[in-house]
Amino acid sequence: TAVSLYGEPRRPGLHFSPRRGWNNDPNGLVFFGGEYHLFFQYNPYGTKWGNMHWGHAVSRDLVHWEELEVALYPDEMGPMFSGSGVVDRDNTSGLSPDGKPVVVLFYTAAGKSTVQGMAYSSDARRFTKFAGNPIVREFTPGNRDPKVIWHEPMKRWVMVLYVGEEAPGKKDHRGREGRADCIYFLGSANMREWTFLSKVEGFYECPDFFALPVEGKPSDRKWVLTGANSDYMLGSFDGEAFRPETPMLKGHRGKGFYAAQTFSDIPPEEDRRIQIGWLQAPSPGMPFNQAMSLPLELTLRPTPDGPRIAWRPVRELRSLRQSSHELGPHVIGPGAPNPLAKLSAEFVELRARFEAGAAAAVTFNVRGVPVTYDLAKGEIEVGGHRAPAPLRDGRGNIA
Repeated sequence: TAVSLYGEPRRPGLHFSPRRGWNNDPNGLVFFGGEYHLFFQYNPYGTKWGNMHWGHAVSRDLVHWEELEVALYPDEMGPMFSGSGVVDRDNTSGLSPDGKPVVVLFYTAAGKSTVQGMAYSSDARRFTKFAGNPIVREFTPGNRDPKVIWHEPMKRWVMVLYVGEEAPGKKDHRGREGRADCIYFLGSANMREWTFLSKVEGFYECPDFFALPVEGKPSDRKWVLTGANSDYMLGSFDGEAFRPETPMLKGHRGKGFYAAQTFSDIPPEEDRRIQIGWLQAPSPGMPFNQAMSLPLELTLRPTPDGPRIAWRPVRELRSLRQSSHELGPHVIGPGAPNPLAKLSAEFVELRARFEAGAAAAVTFNVRGVPVTYDLAKGEIEVGGHRAPAPLRDGRGNIA
């Protein structure tokens, strides 16, 4: 009913979830017309995976989302699998009816063969599929998830695409002999005709590709290639080939964050890279299933081992703060009073700084989930998942 809609007992309070049906991968993340557009893998007919459409939601502040009508439906080429979106500002595609900017979505049509198609819209509400689809035919069965960017130095579009190859002597993500997971790089001047440029091995499905400046060194920009599990490499890109400068680096350490994608076409003066991932959070007994992560801002931070990606929730979420409690310095330990004992809230943002004493660890219990800072190992553990968090000047920090 209208009274219970969005008030269901397992409805996420801060994360986007559709009003009904199943969702998984975020798709087509693009900023256009003053709105952040979130498309997503969507089954409107049930709460399990299948019947893949593209759902659609918009936000002006990355906090409040409005769900719109389905953007892409299955067709004779198959269900609509994952992909990306961009703004064609100069009508390089020739798809704009009046020469004004159009939003172009790139998707995988997963029928008898897995091919890549595109759809376009001048208002980002009603999308028309390109009459000349597919724009990229099948390389091998299962190739998918086109991520398209504009490469300014070469004045062309670049697509990164997952392709599984036959590769004697190698193994893919499933451990299968004679197979290799690859990302193909394709180029196009008009979005309609694509040519192979190069490839990189080791990444499985849902790639993303973008450049980030190193904090404190704005002129030092690294290209970032990520896979569905959020592992990544840093390197250089000349418009033809990505040249890794690192081994595969670990991304998110927790559970249930998958197939993340970053927004294209955020105004350049903001110089922000914002990412949303699929939050694999089952909702049994609800009319919806799964959700999206909070929007995260990505930066490259210098470390002793070189630049590494850092994630933090976007600053817009601060608008949700209703009250705060600053408790000041306390000595905590066995027998000492708990300064947090009298505080309770439905949603909590916890920030703590502490100096290591004789204790081996500091643990906060947040709604039944232990958050532990292991002082001896310099690690943080949340719900059984561990990540390095070295002390700085003998001090720890949880935020």
